Amino acid sequence: MQPNYAVTAVTIHELIAQRWSPRSFDPNKPVSQEQLHALLEAARWAPSCFNDQPWRYVVCDKQANPDSWQTAFALLAEKNQLWAKNAPVFMLAVATSRFSHNASPSRWGMYDTGAASMALCLQAVALGLIVHQMGGYDHLKAREAFGIPDDCTPMAMMAVGYQAEADLLADEFKASETGPRSRAPLAQWCYAGHWHEAVTGLSD
Repeated sequence: MQPNYAVTAVTIHELIAQRWSPRSFDPNKPVSQEQLHALLEAARWAPSCFNDQPWRYVVCDKQANPDSWQTAFALLAEKNQLWAKNAPVFMLAVATSRFSHNASPSRWGMYDTGAASMALCLQAVALGLIVHQMGGYDHLKAREAFGIPDDCTPMAMMAVGYQAEADLLADEFKASETGPRSRAPLAQWCYAGHWHEAVTGLSD
């Protein structure tokens, strides 16, 4: 993996600092079943409201099930297809909208599914893999293509695999692949006890 560490305001764990979203995937290195199981196991142990575990993942492994991989690929926005074509695995994260213990509506399903997906991404870093999450896909067609129930919401499509050199990418993607990463400063979005009240000591 080509590191592109986050430049942080304070020291954070290396696993978090190392996680990013490359687009250049090695088309010749498949992800093993053991690795896929580890990613899903990491997601399984994410926190959730009432321990409801509202996340669902549709796994489309090009090696094990090329038809499902092609279905997922066809759902991607055209610009995403330009680079995602080399990813050996796609995973569609899906959130349930009702609690399993009483079928009442839950507004936490999407939040909890995001937490599970982050756990999955960090486990990928630990395994030497990369994950790029995408909102650019046809979620309506995904529902039909994968038989997703009406009370579930397709969230992110994730490309999973091994990182390759940036030279494999089209020119329009190379700058973001090799350039520095950036984030808004903490002071822009962290508040002390009340909206827009500054937290003491945070950088602008």
